[in-house]
Amino acid sequence: MVYNNPWIGVREDAVVRPDGERGIYGVVHYKNTAIGILPIENDDIYLVGQYRYPLGIYSWEIPEGGCLEGDDFLKAAKRELEEETGLRAGNWAKLGEAHLSNSVSDELAVWFLATGLIQGKQQLEGTEKLIVRRLPFKEALRMALNGEITDAISLMAIFQYHLLNSK
Repeated sequence: MVYNNPWIGVREDAVVRPDGERGIYGVVHYKNTAIGILPIENDDIYLVGQYRYPLGIYSWEIPEGGCLEGDDFLKAAKRELEEETGLRAGNWAKLGEAHLSNSVSDELAVWFLATGLIQGKQQLEGTEKLIVRRLPFKEALRMALNGEITDAISLMAIFQYHLLNSK
């Protein structure tokens, strides 16, 4: 392991390339599964806005969080939705999963649809400063299409929901 912290580990592997030559391959191991929640009420969606340090930008995205290895994805999704937005959902459905950057990492993302929403109190962690925004789903779709939303999990969830509900 070249680098290790509570969230990621980076290793360098000695490999034999397809051309038979020896080489190295850097791999980022994520210790959490990325969890996304698409909270939909009637024709509205809830997005959260926050500053993303690695990119140096403010980002609008669906509520997201991490699920420790061995923990239940749905349980983590319920916890993250309530922490970030104060919302609880009566209905849950898994929408999808994907590897986010499979050329360099093993990071897995799983996202859920949450409906039957009940508003409660936001319970942010000390590392979070979020703004919650309720807007028409069509507006979020427009934001995704024109590049205002760039978060991969958010884009996949929004586009998938749109495709599944197009008439």
